[in-house]
Amino acid sequence: MLIYNPKSGRQNFESKLTQIIKKIEPKFKEIYVFMTEYPNHASELCEKACEDHYDMVIIVGGDGTFNECVNGLMKHKERPVIGYLPAGTCCDIGMSLGLSKNLFKSLEIILTGVPVKMDIVKTNDRYSCYVTATGAFIDISYVTDSKLKKKIGYFAYIVKAFEEIFTIPKMDMTIHHDNEVCKGVYTLVLIINSKRVAGVNMIYKPSLDDGLVNVVLYKNVFPFNFILFALSFIFPFWSTPLVKRFKTNRMEIKTSSKAAWNVDGEFGGSGNQIIEVSNQAIDVIVPEKIKKRYFTNQ
Repeated sequence: MLIYNPKSGRQNFESKLTQIIKKIEPKFKEIYVFMTEYPNHASELCEKACEDHYDMVIIVGGDGTFNECVNGLMKHKERPVIGYLPAGTCCDIGMSLGLSKNLFKSLEIILTGVPVKMDIVKTNDRYSCYVTATGAFIDISYVTDSKLKKKIGYFAYIVKAFEEIFTIPKMDMTIHHDNEVCKGVYTLVLIINSKRVAGVNMIYKPSLDDGLVNVVLYKNVFPFNFILFALSFIFPFWSTPLVKRFKTNRMEIKTSSKAAWNVDGEFGGSGNQIIEVSNQAIDVIVPEKIKKRYFTNQ
């Protein structure tokens, strides 16, 4: 089953569809192509792929499309292998998995790469594949105008970020994990199962199959928050009392903040969160070098 989102990225996938199908045909007897037509349609299609015992689901779209597909797959115990053709604006998942935004290069990986088992993170009642976040700039991926993204790509996010400079939230939180409690006022909370977030390398040497998720907490130090963000982005291994980093398989976040949560680039509600890692939950095809780098527990 090939699922593509016609609204992803620069929205030009359909012009390449015939060529891509021709390259896939020698590997599979039957190929069924579906275009997503409404929110969560990709999830429904992936549920069907599980129920009808498809061998593989090829996902064409951005991080949000990948997330929808995984949420559909996670409703079943038996799941097809995932092949991914990154076609969104940023494609953090694809870049972390060593996949190219050149569709034909990524297609070659699907045909010749190796399947690995990847962790997935449950956030309340929804699954995230690479990040759950709240605080400064986390809504940029879903409030940025899609027409602007089509015209100028990743720079549309930068334009939107400048608009939000003076609206950084202050979030009072209590975070429980591994018999430890973190209390404070935070400006940004990142729960990361990836190397990249918003095009920035945030985690130094991540492991994507160890059953643990990376957490980064940014304390409020107004008016120096931007300095803290910048230093953290430059030094993704740096942990201090102001930028706390740890790994866990489960955490509970209690907050009175109404700040929105972002789940893989899409709106994820607000308020308290329970975070749990589903260890090696999905099978996805990656280059051999990425398996050796980020999937060392299998």
